[in-house]
Amino acid sequence: MGCISSKRAAPVSASPALEYAVSVGDHGSVFWEPSLKNSAKTRVLEEKKDESDDRSRALGKSSRSSTGRFSLSFRLGNLHNYVESEQVAAGWPAWLSAVASEAVQGWLPLRSDAFEKLEKIGQGTYSSVFQARDIETGRMVALKKVRFDNFQPESIRFMAREIMILRRLDHPNIMKLEGLITSRLSYTIYLVFEYMEHDLAGLLSDPDIKFSDSQIKCYMQQLLYGIEHCHLRGIMHRDVKASNILVNNEGILKLADFGLANSLSTRHRQQLTSRVVTLWYRPPELLLGSTNYGVSVDLWSVGCLFAELLIGKPILKGRTEVEQLHKIFKLCGSPPEEYWKKSKLPHATMFKPYHPYESTLRERCKEFPKTAVNLIETFLSVEPHKRGTASSALMSEYFSTKPYACDPVKLAKVYTYQRN
Repeated sequence: MGCISSKRAAPVSASPALEYAVSVGDHGSVFWEPSLKNSAKTRVLEEKKDESDDRSRALGKSSRSSTGRFSLSFRLGNLHNYVESEQVAAGWPAWLSAVASEAVQGWLPLRSDAFEKLEKIGQGTYSSVFQARDIETGRMVALKKVRFDNFQPESIRFMAREIMILRRLDHPNIMKLEGLITSRLSYTIYLVFEYMEHDLAGLLSDPDIKFSDSQIKCYMQQLLYGIEHCHLRGIMHRDVKASNILVNNEGILKLADFGLANSLSTRHRQQLTSRVVTLWYRPPELLLGSTNYGVSVDLWSVGCLFAELLIGKPILKGRTEVEQLHKIFKLCGSPPEEYWKKSKLPHATMFKPYHPYESTLRERCKEFPKTAVNLIETFLSVEPHKRGTASSALMSEYFSTKPYACDPVKLAKVYTYQRN
């Protein structure tokens, strides 16, 4: 989204593949082409398949239980048809309303002719981002174009989950989804966001930009406020990294790209995929195959980003999952014996080191403020329950000691005036 792009070698990305070829079988079974079976989209779609299977089993039981429940299902089906008809009448295409009516419930589609496209500012494998102008107000926006070449219900549901999560979030430090533009003729969705001029990856890669301790503290404070808002609403981002953190020319930071985000279920604990979070920011429990985790995975990523802001480059740059785990143990120390016994992680036997490692983190960060190193050490705890919360981090000594976090306006001056 930001107009500055990082020139560093990119880590293994966990960005979702929105145009992944999906076919749906007779009983809701989902099949994927083998050539892309390890993509992040596949992994998250597998989560969706598990959820769908659970629902199918539940519906199977209910259909056998009583005619009363059948009658309820019939009425609910009629209600769904009514909602779908209402949405189509409101301007939503039938292909979207049929699969993801809950994502657009209560909204009206925005008109494509209400915006003037200016230039492409981002290009992913499966989406493009354009800078555009709202013709009526003159305000800049960002249009994220996602195209489905064929009618792919699971891919559309996947996008619908991201839309529903974004609609639940409302915070100054989280990218705001302002609306959707769709087409009745082609399977295309434009997500309309506020426009942000920069991303952290680009700013960190610029040799002319140097951030002071108070400026880094301002970034971290804003990021944690956004993360706290997500976690208090039971949402895991699952891809916190420098390129997904955007900054505008007023110095305001916003967490972006919720394509891999998921909600924590309070009613039943579903199995989650461990193949999320971009490699350099991925916590050890996911590398060890955990499918039962919580919001602490985001806090590990925040710790990696915090160290990156201080050092000026990523602190854990593995090329493979095995190397990444080895680098983590060398820097943060390996877990105690009790951890290996209790965790029962799928890959624990394979990757447990023969000899325990002691943490070298404090030595690596010895030139940085002690309060900052203390907080990084908390975030980068190999045992998830020791990472605390976003709320406890905001109350840590790091934020209550001098130099205090600067005003965001002072951040803006760094990257707007140092270039001139």
